[in-house]
Amino acid sequence: MRRGWSTASCWAWATLDSLKGPTEWGEGTHGVGPWEGTWPTEERYDPELLENGDRRNVVDAYRYWTREAIVADIDKRRHPLHVAIENFENDANIGTVVRTANAFAVDTVHIVGRRRWNRRGAMVTDRYQHLMHHPDVHSLLVWAIRNDLTVVAIDNTPGSIPLETARLPRECLLLFGQEGPGITPEAAEGALMTCSIAQFGSTRSINAGVAAGIAMHTWIRQHGDLSHAW
Repeated sequence: MRRGWSTASCWAWATLDSLKGPTEWGEGTHGVGPWEGTWPTEERYDPELLENGDRRNVVDAYRYWTREAIVADIDKRRHPLHVAIENFENDANIGTVVRTANAFAVDTVHIVGRRRWNRRGAMVTDRYQHLMHHPDVHSLLVWAIRNDLTVVAIDNTPGSIPLETARLPRECLLLFGQEGPGITPEAAEGALMTCSIAQFGSTRSINAGVAAGIAMHTWIRQHGDLSHAW
């Protein structure tokens, strides 16, 4: 029993502890230690990680692999889905968007506007995710046309199509705006359609990082091959 705690309090603490999710299990001991036994000889393995252990934020299948090998393997399974987010006010949600894009094996995340962005929320996943910078929306739209990608804006605006009923193009670029103001008029004009996410509460808008995750997963449900998921 914890010192100064009642039996009921200890039971409640133990119950909460048992309900922790997989990202919390073994808190502070993520990853694996040094490789035990004879080292593998394949080029994909990193000698430094084999010797010292691998504590990176990667799935177990990629333990001890070099960053280049991980990116190359994901490239074999990347989806024809691109994500773009406008960055005119150094939006802190971009890191979250990058992390989610990495989880869904999005082809490329496009940063529109400021080149610098807050990488903290990416949790180092930007090392394994293709990124591209565009100085403005016009250059992004030109790039999308040249690469045969259909632009779909995500914003809760009048006349938008419910994302829950929309059929997203397979070769698609999902475009998100800043937290608060949403997408710019130029972005809306250059998109094939604008989709909204159904809301039922009092808040005016959903967090941009959360909205991006919802939209990406909608594309995955429509076009993703679940046999390739971990």
